[in-house]
Amino acid sequence: MNGEGRVALVTGASRGIGKAIAVHLARAGFDVAVSARTLHEGEGREHSSTLKRSDVTPLPGSLDETAALVEAEGRRALKVVMDLTDRSTLAPGVDQVLSAWGRIDVLVNNGRYIGPGHMDQLLDTPVELLDLHLEANVMAPIILTKLVLPQMLERGDGYIVVLTSGAGASDPPAPAGNGGWGLGYAMSKGAVHRLAGIVAVELGERGIVGFNLHPGFVTTERILIDMAPFGFDGSTGAPPDVIGAAAAWLVTEPEARALNGTWIEGQELCAERNLLPGWPA
Repeated sequence: MNGEGRVALVTGASRGIGKAIAVHLARAGFDVAVSARTLHEGEGREHSSTLKRSDVTPLPGSLDETAALVEAEGRRALKVVMDLTDRSTLAPGVDQVLSAWGRIDVLVNNGRYIGPGHMDQLLDTPVELLDLHLEANVMAPIILTKLVLPQMLERGDGYIVVLTSGAGASDPPAPAGNGGWGLGYAMSKGAVHRLAGIVAVELGERGIVGFNLHPGFVTTERILIDMAPFGFDGSTGAPPDVIGAAAAWLVTEPEARALNGTWIEGQELCAERNLLPGWPA
C-alpha cells in the first residue's frame, strides 16, 4: 500500500521531525497539509525553554519551506496555520484541509508547546505554563483527533500517529536545566501517549489505527540552537529523516496495522527495516 490519493495532516511541520515526516509522506504518495505557527521564514517567536532568558530570534524553517519540499516530491501541499495553545485555530485548520481535499487519512500529532517552563524546575514554573504544556501537548492532539475521526470512520480507515517521548515514561536523570527536563513536558507527554491505545481499543475494529511513535534523541534545528546550555549535545542525535521514514512505513505497510495501539521505537524500526539507506553508518 502507498499513499496515492490519500491525505495527511502533520502538526509542527515547519521544521525538525514534523518537516521530515511531511517530506517522507509526500515521497510515499500522500498529499500533505503542513501545520505550524511559522508561515514565513524569519518570523520570530519565543523559543527559550526557560524563564531565565528570552529568545525570539527566528529559528530556521517555515511552512513555506516544508510545502515547497512536499511539492518537490510531486505531491500537493497545503499550508495550515494553527497554534496548538489556541483551541480556536484547530477546527478551522481541519476544516481548511477537508474543504480543499475532502479527506484526512493520516493525522500526525507532532507539534508541541515551545517556550519557558520546559527546562525550569518545579518551584520555578508558574502554573499557567504547566497549563500551556497540557493545552498544546495533550488537549490539542485530542481535539484534532476528535475532529478528523468522523470522516475516517465513514471510510473505515485512518491513522492517528502521536509523537511521544521517553520523558513521559521515566524520571529525568538530573534536575531540569542540568541534563533533565521539567514537569510540564514530562506530565504532558505521559498523558498524551495514552491516546493511541484508547483509539486502538475503542476504534480498532472500525479500521482506525493509532501509534505512539517515539523518536528518541534527534538532531533538530532547535536542539542545536537552544538545548546545549541545558546539557544536551545535539550533534549526537539521529537525523530527523530517520523518524520521517519510520512514520511513512507505519502508515503505508499493511503489516504495521498489527502494531495498533503500541509504542514504536522510531530509530529501531528505521534501522531494522533499513528504511533510510546509509543510516546508521
